[in-house]
Amino acid sequence: MDTIASLFSFITWPVSWVIVQFHKLYGAIFGDDTGWAWGLSIVSLVVLIRICLIPLFVKQIKSTRNMQVLQPKMKAIQERYKSDKQRQSEEMMKLYKETGTNPLSSCLPILAQSPFFFALYHVLSAIASGKTIGVIDQPLLDSARKAHIFGAPLAAKFMDSASDVSALGASLLDVRVVTAVMIVMMSASQFFTQRQLMTKNVDLTVKTPYMQQQKMLMYIFPVIFAVMGINFPVGVLVYWLTTNVWTMGQQMYVINQNPTPGSKAQDQYLGRLLKSVTAHGEVRGRTKRNTVKRIVSKGPDRNDIERKFITGLAKLGLAAQEDGTVIKSDTALAEAEGGAAQRRQQPKRQTKAQRQTGAAQQTGAKDTDSTESGSKTSLQKPDASQDDKPKPAGKPASGSSRQAKSGQRKGPQRPKHPSKK
Repeated sequence: MDTIASLFSFITWPVSWVIVQFHKLYGAIFGDDTGWAWGLSIVSLVVLIRICLIPLFVKQIKSTRNMQVLQPKMKAIQERYKSDKQRQSEEMMKLYKETGTNPLSSCLPILAQSPFFFALYHVLSAIASGKTIGVIDQPLLDSARKAHIFGAPLAAKFMDSASDVSALGASLLDVRVVTAVMIVMMSASQFFTQRQLMTKNVDLTVKTPYMQQQKMLMYIFPVIFAVMGINFPVGVLVYWLTTNVWTMGQQMYVINQNPTPGSKAQDQYLGRLLKSVTAHGEVRGRTKRNTVKRIVSKGPDRNDIERKFITGLAKLGLAAQEDGTVIKSDTALAEAEGGAAQRRQQPKRQTKAQRQTGAAQQTGAKDTDSTESGSKTSLQKPDASQDDKPKPAGKPASGSSRQAKSGQRKGPQRPKHPSKK
């Protein structure tokens, strides 16, 4: 670690100068030799660096989001040119160029702050060794060596021996307890930051190897930081813990205000936005109007969450416009009510047993109908045969019609007995 830190010795002077300036400010409040003065100076250094890195962080968020969107296309390219690695690389670069995506943008914030991290490590190592460095002269060096954070010197490490710790005016137990707690907090903040990204700000409709890779890193990174943390001075642990907390808060803000389309965070955000529109009757805020504007511009390409939001507006009698505002619309309300009525009229889906029972009943009903029709046919056949027989000569047709009307049996009648005439 010392060898790597020495490579960034050119930046130790600016880092030490910034720390000394903040130390003058906090020293006037808490005292020059206190751990609060030196600890808050390191925290302020982190805040200053992270403010300067906000543009890179925005690039990182956009790059990560674009990489998630491009995963299905990248997978298709890999499958199509599986046997031709050169063509596969060319198509990947072409896809990155067309979409304006840089895979390395997601690493920019870490790479940009690495020189400051190693420079601070170099400064604290020099303080532990009792050497002046940068603008830290002998009086400042003596003050820094006296500074303790909860009983642990800024330059002490978890793996230091008892003699090294006692030279800094502290006990080995205090140093190890403080450093262990800070290492656990540092790893936990790293895990929570990655977990927040995976559970809330990922499009759940897209399942790609990239998501599995990010899920694996969610567990690997905290372990790496825990292993490396035992070799970090207390001051560096303060620096890295502050960085993780800043990243977690910054990411939480971005997820709540500009979530990834199709993610759980977008569902929650649009739910809050719909409640705001319901309460005020309008879209308040430029950021919210831009969100509605993007949803309207997508048209039929909206995802299920965005369609749910548009339907929610329609139920309120509102229609989203291209400029991100909403207006009253009776047509939208009628369409929403019509769609809801149509969904209510749709029959419920039957189970397999119900479908089989219904089919059996239909089959039985068909058999019954066919039996009845067959019986009617068999009863009507004799009548048809009687009608087809030639009528007796000399018998008028009118008599047959009168007999049929009087309810008498059709066909030739048996002659009455002479006594009954």
